[in-house]
Amino acid sequence: MLYAVIILFALAVFGLPLFTVLGAGSLIYAQQSNLDSALLIVELNRLATSPNLTSIPLFTLAGVVLAAGGAPQRLIRLFNALLGWLPGGLGIVAIAACAFFTSFSGASGVTILALGGLLFPVLMKVNYPERFTLGLLTTSGSLGLLFPPSLAILLYGVVAGVNIDDLFLAGIVPGLVLMLMLGVYAASTGARFNVHRHPFTWCVALRSVRGAAGDILLPILIVVGIFGGYVTVSEAAACTALYVLLLESVVHKAISPRQQLIPLLGDTAVLVGSILIILGIAMGLTNLLIDAQLPMKLLAWMENSIDSQLKFLILLNIFLLAVGAMMDIFSATVVIVPLILPLAQRFGVDPVHLGIVFLANLEIGYSTPPVGINLFIASQRFEKPILTLFSATLPFLALMLVWLGIVTYLPVLSLWWR
Repeated sequence: MLYAVIILFALAVFGLPLFTVLGAGSLIYAQQSNLDSALLIVELNRLATSPNLTSIPLFTLAGVVLAAGGAPQRLIRLFNALLGWLPGGLGIVAIAACAFFTSFSGASGVTILALGGLLFPVLMKVNYPERFTLGLLTTSGSLGLLFPPSLAILLYGVVAGVNIDDLFLAGIVPGLVLMLMLGVYAASTGARFNVHRHPFTWCVALRSVRGAAGDILLPILIVVGIFGGYVTVSEAAACTALYVLLLESVVHKAISPRQQLIPLLGDTAVLVGSILIILGIAMGLTNLLIDAQLPMKLLAWMENSIDSQLKFLILLNIFLLAVGAMMDIFSATVVIVPLILPLAQRFGVDPVHLGIVFLANLEIGYSTPPVGINLFIASQRFEKPILTLFSATLPFLALMLVWLGIVTYLPVLSLWWR
């Protein structure tokens, strides 16, 4: 058993797909523990019957189409026209644009690829230092994870069995707090380096609003539709996909359905397929671990070692920061959430609040080695060494750690709507 684990770990290090590692590990564990390997398939059936499962590919398709249709350029023009006059205005523009775009595209690196190349030369031109610019754009690649219709929130809701509407509401205030903290830092940096600002003009602002009206109307329609009780999450996802297709092909004429729709569907299928195959196998592995009573053993150990909710949350954050540094958010969600959920409930942590704390930790993990995906994608996009990028992100990571503490120990920020 030990040799098999070592071999699988080594193969994973050298690039073996995660779903293969998890699947092989599950079968080996089932055989060694005399458990029925059919437990792996049972979870696939439960996943297939989840009412919110269809929303994941539909929202992913919307993000892919927006990226291909010129939404990043329109958003930058819009936020620059509205916020570029502020101290450090372009830094704030980058934060707002990245958060908006990530909420639709997911933290898959698309934000850095789509917006990073546009914003980097602009931020450098107005006199932002290169180190600050690299750190800002690298960490901003995962901003927006807590805003609807985030794929990370959808996946957590499916895995944890938590109401997704509640999670969408819970993420709004913590997400805005983080944007405010980063915005203040960007403004102070802009003032210190005398970053150029442009005056606000109504004609430019109105023209930018008119050009991006369809984009900024989309999240409003989603929020009103879901929380107004007009549509379910799955129905909102279908409406979003149709709306985005019509917006980019009919209104903006940026994509041709005949020529580009099939490649866009292919990109969506690859992204969604990689998530769902890991989700199915990891949930099967979790089922095996539950059958082997691993969560109960872990709970018993923690009950003997931890005597308060505060200690549990401190230990949870340390553990999740380590997880975020080694696993991507989708893999971590399906593997870790079923294990920590019963422990959190035992110590009186609300499942909705737990979801926000979990995602906040993993959002930080996107910019921390050894497996911080933002670092690798930014290294490719900006042609800089990973160590240089990690060094540039340190001030932003420090702010995000402060934010994590605020979100963790002030649950009212996540549960404000109750």
